[in-house]
Amino acid sequence: MTLTPIFAQSTEIAAWLVAALWAFKSAEVVRNLPRVPDLLLLPQILRRETPSLTVIVPARNEQAHVSACVESLLAQDYPNLQILAVDDRSTDQTGPLLTALAAAHPDRLRVLTITELPPDWLGKTHAMAEAAAQSPTDYLLFTDADVLFAPDALSRAIAQTLATHADHFVLAPTLIIRRWDEAAVLGLFQLLGLFAVRLWRVPDPRSLRDAFGVGAFNLLKRSAYLQIGAFEALRMEIVEDLGLGRRIKRAGLAQRFAFGRNLVRVHWASGALGITEVMTKNLFAGLHFNLFLLVGACLSITGFCILPFAGVAFEPLRLPALITIAAIALEYRALSRQSGIPTWNALLMPFGALLFVYALLRSAAITLCQGGVIWRGTFYPLAELRRRAAPITWR
Repeated sequence: MTLTPIFAQSTEIAAWLVAALWAFKSAEVVRNLPRVPDLLLLPQILRRETPSLTVIVPARNEQAHVSACVESLLAQDYPNLQILAVDDRSTDQTGPLLTALAAAHPDRLRVLTITELPPDWLGKTHAMAEAAAQSPTDYLLFTDADVLFAPDALSRAIAQTLATHADHFVLAPTLIIRRWDEAAVLGLFQLLGLFAVRLWRVPDPRSLRDAFGVGAFNLLKRSAYLQIGAFEALRMEIVEDLGLGRRIKRAGLAQRFAFGRNLVRVHWASGALGITEVMTKNLFAGLHFNLFLLVGACLSITGFCILPFAGVAFEPLRLPALITIAAIALEYRALSRQSGIPTWNALLMPFGALLFVYALLRSAAITLCQGGVIWRGTFYPLAELRRRAAPITWR
């Protein structure tokens, strides 16, 4: 055989393998995603128990968002609630805005001001650790300063936490999408997330791979938080929300996950390039600053999310390519009720994938060139981040 027939045959085999994988994954998602609880579909539980809860809001230079976030928390219908907002070395109006809100709501809101960052700490993890140390409540909710909460979000979450005996409860945030290119990138991002974590397996203590955490809504029993070593164990972890979820799961504690469209909302950034900018500090860190994993991720995304769409133009590859696209569309449809991203956005996957590969390479290039990560105006050396990064678990 000549080289060309061998190449053609290998390409066709690869196309069918990709189609088979997508078909399997699509069937798994369509079958199992409905098993994930939806707080909006569950009956409201009478409040026989209202354990004390502190919501911790770390904020550094968040003057554009922090007032709306805190005001949405002040409007919660949960009675046994305290809010602790952390002004973490802000140089804008974040501090004065929080101080004014605290003066107007002294019964529910306190402000913790941090003026210095100690060595060997990231700013956000240090801010949350300091706030948690001053919050002797039964439960702690760690969130971000740009998140918006529906008035019944916390009461529903606590009710589900108690009903399922959760040590760690994660409520999926609803992403606010204002442009088509945001939908293209975020739709791909959510789909890839289902390869990393099978959300329906999060409660399974035997499935250590399926651990989850999200910065917008990490609700923990205080005892569980202390049992995993608090944020002391994650002091230099850039993707600290996922790190928190993994430590909870490895400790054998009860982890739960639920949907609840529009109970918790967040707008990542404006446009696809804005999202790319936001992900710069996270993506290479999520790969543990490992170039081998970076190359593997870029090749995988290209082979599974871009090339199948190109295969439609070639007759021998057309059928497996169409099967792949149909399977991807089924996954988009399964997620659309929660994500709000229409099924037809599956056709934008190549665009989103190209931008995601660009974001991966950009994250690695910037991190390597500057020798570390600049986050909220503070520089963190790469050697220190690598030294303190959680070990890779090959599961």
